Amino acid sequence: MKLAFIGTYPPQKCGIGTFTYNLVKSIADNFGYTSLFPNLYIVAVSDSEQGYNFPAEVAFVVKQNIQRDYVSAAKYINYNKADVCILQHEFGIFGGESGVYILSLVSRLKIPLIVTFHTVIKEPSHIQKMIVQELSKKAYKVIVMSKKAVKFLLEIYNIPEEKIEIIEHGVPVSKVFHRETVREKFNFNDKTALFTFGLLSRNKGIETVIKALPRVVEKHKDILYVVLGNTHPKVITKNGEEYREYLLRLVKENGLENYVYFYKNFVPEELLMEYLYATDIYITPYLNEAQITSGTLSYAIGAGTAVISTPYWHAQELLADGRGMLFDFHNHIQLGNILLDLLDNKDKIELLRETAFEYGQKLKWPKIGGKYIKTAESAILTFSYVPKIKQTTLDPYLLPDFTLSHVIKLTDDTGIVQHAKYGIPNLKEGYCTDDNSRALLMTAMAYHKNKIPESLNLMPVYLSYIHYMQNDDGTFRNFLSFNRSYLDEVGSEDCFGRTIWALGYLICNFPVDSYHQLSLDIFSNSMPVFGQLKHMRGIANSIIGLSYYLKHFVADSKTESLMYELTDKLAAMYDKEKSDEWKWFKDILTYDNAIIPLAMFHAAEVFNEDRILKIAIESTAFLESVTMSSGFLKPVGSKGWYRKGGKCAEFAQQSIDVMGMVLLFSKAYSITKDKSYLDKMFTSYMWFLGKNVLSLPVYDFETGGCNDGLEDYGLNRNQGAESTLSYLMSHLTVLGAFELEYEYEK
Repeated sequence: MKLAFIGTYPPQKCGIGTFTYNLVKSIADNFGYTSLFPNLYIVAVSDSEQGYNFPAEVAFVVKQNIQRDYVSAAKYINYNKADVCILQHEFGIFGGESGVYILSLVSRLKIPLIVTFHTVIKEPSHIQKMIVQELSKKAYKVIVMSKKAVKFLLEIYNIPEEKIEIIEHGVPVSKVFHRETVREKFNFNDKTALFTFGLLSRNKGIETVIKALPRVVEKHKDILYVVLGNTHPKVITKNGEEYREYLLRLVKENGLENYVYFYKNFVPEELLMEYLYATDIYITPYLNEAQITSGTLSYAIGAGTAVISTPYWHAQELLADGRGMLFDFHNHIQLGNILLDLLDNKDKIELLRETAFEYGQKLKWPKIGGKYIKTAESAILTFSYVPKIKQTTLDPYLLPDFTLSHVIKLTDDTGIVQHAKYGIPNLKEGYCTDDNSRALLMTAMAYHKNKIPESLNLMPVYLSYIHYMQNDDGTFRNFLSFNRSYLDEVGSEDCFGRTIWALGYLICNFPVDSYHQLSLDIFSNSMPVFGQLKHMRGIANSIIGLSYYLKHFVADSKTESLMYELTDKLAAMYDKEKSDEWKWFKDILTYDNAIIPLAMFHAAEVFNEDRILKIAIESTAFLESVTMSSGFLKPVGSKGWYRKGGKCAEFAQQSIDVMGMVLLFSKAYSITKDKSYLDKMFTSYMWFLGKNVLSLPVYDFETGGCNDGLEDYGLNRNQGAESTLSYLMSHLTVLGAFELEYEYEK
């Protein structure tokens, strides 16, 4: 049998990677394979730009945030004719929002699929639920490791019961450790060793154990509590070592320096098993119930360790029938009582160890691997491939790799420079709030959707610039010289609206971050300005920002009323100007036209009114008839515009107009579910790559920037902020559309 496996893989330091390795090895042992490749091969998902030194069985590497890699991986698996593909699923290991890029891979597989869900969320977001349902629809079987996970899949995700199978988390068949020998190795021979293992983060609840220890060590002076593990990488990114330092302070405050030891390291599996054999009591003090699987808990049972745990879901099941003891979340007093009872009655510890060890024999990897083989054999017997008819022209292979290289070049510690001479920042022109707002929106999109780390570093620069440019009355200055001198008193309404859009997006998508707090402060200071807006694009941009704000603050009726008033203003403009031949808001089409119907789609989503949706659809159709009649996008040129009854200017075509069309068609699809909008969105995006009136790529593959537009003489070769940001936001929107393809197919 030839099997393909998808997941993370060593040497990447990841629990899923360790699981994948052990599963592959256990299946190889069952078959008697002396080497893994080519009968068993791995498609490894890598979170490193530099890559890992993967072993020979890793046949293909998917870079986490490159969607094309997922499509290429599917082609590789199909070409190499594996009999079954086994996917290890965890939302955080794949690219896109909640790991949605994995759907690009599994939707293209031509062989049976088995999915192991390492996480099943009780209250999933819309996209998390959709991902689980899509993976389950594609899979022959979905494997979970607990009865609670089965219950969730049935009741929350509506997965058919016959698709679900329980196979518990495997544990290593480690060599037999002589307990006293390993205790001596770790200097435990004269200690009572308590042990917690795993990546540190706030939800681990280590402080509960520390708070329980003072009473315990008063009576048992030989206690040593070992906390083994690095801080979680995502915690490091956001908060550094704040949690570990808090724990160290707590240890000192309670006088426990001689009783608590932090071993900051990622240990290999064999060393972990030695610790588990050597320890007296293993403790998992997690702070809430929402953990459906814990590999470390399974390892502890497999090693026959006495376990005390809070009652998270996996612990409730695995520690039942005397295999461990439970204490309530956050309850250090109860934990202290349990520890004192066990330490005063060592026979109880031995009984826990014996009961755990007996059950742990069922979890050894060869037995678990054998269960996966049986499931795979059954999948082969029942599988038949039905080709899927492609319904849109979306093709991830046509997208260049996403890069922020030119944006980084244009950005200094003040903000993003407004203009460029060719690909070089033009410092003489200084900065503007328009572009820094676009840059803030783009980097927020890049991090929210793709977790691109450079974007997180750039966002504070742009947000700080916006904060600096806000006036006391809530308006914004627009222009700043290179020496940081203000060049105007109040910016345009366009500038105001674009800033509100970026702030609203941050408020919606960074709800627990410091970025959210400052964005909310600036947004709140701007509230008095909304009622003063008169110009169409300022109103439209503000509506979009308000729509994002209201996704986060759903019950804010005052802000909802403000947004409705602005929507009514646009609707009144449309009703006044429209005719059978001219369905637009003014008697002229100028710049950034698509932003107006885009705002109406956002408003239709918030208010659910047919009147608003009708205006959005009609005005979109009209704009499309003006700009896409040639089979490709021809934005209204800025050399003359397009006045009712006149002729539409062909040049100069601007990137900002193209971005507007991409965003418009993407939103139109998400509201109407009409797949033709996705084709139009992709056609609009292809303007950047040469599908335009001059057949010239506007995007610069060498610099990662975007030329400023199409002129009658050819390309405007300057690569300023507006054009580059317009391209990058379009790119991110198209990537998001690959996700939307799946969302509404049910």
